[in-house]
Amino acid sequence: MKHYIAAIMYTAIALGATPSFADSSAAAAFRSGDMRKLVFHSTPKATSSAAFFLPDGGGEKTLDSYSGKYVLVNFWATWCAPCRKEMPMLSKLQAEFGGDNFEVVTIATGRNTPAGIKKFFVDSGITNLPRYQDPKQALASQMGIFGLPITVIMDPNGEEIARLRGDANWSSDSAKAIIAELVKSE
Repeated sequence: MKHYIAAIMYTAIALGATPSFADSSAAAAFRSGDMRKLVFHSTPKATSSAAFFLPDGGGEKTLDSYSGKYVLVNFWATWCAPCRKEMPMLSKLQAEFGGDNFEVVTIATGRNTPAGIKKFFVDSGITNLPRYQDPKQALASQMGIFGLPITVIMDPNGEEIARLRGDANWSSDSAKAIIAELVKSE
């Protein structure tokens, strides 16, 4: 089995593919302060294909639609004080790094009214993050999201490469260095 995996990796490297876990190990070196809670996995993990809801009755979407870029997925709730504290920082992270190679995706999980989410975004001046919802916690449950906030970083292959439990200072130099290291390889 080891030989089979090694053969696949060497073939991928020979064809010009860069394994995402190599990128994440370099990014992990920038962890300090709150970012020490960001745990990089030794190998990428599969994510869920469960649908979540777009704002204002706009239909459904899955995480699969973000393939091709690094994605920071933040699971949060309007009633969660630490979640509310970090949301403006995530907005700034999206403003600085968002684009073809990186995106911040926010998903309110559990009981959050669309009106409450919208009011929070308006009151906080957040205009660049999505107001996605996972009201029945289908996505959160399949991804092992227990407690809030939880942030997951996905690689361009749509696999989870890191997870942070609890809130963090996403405006810190450490957080920015981690994201910059990830997106520079794309």
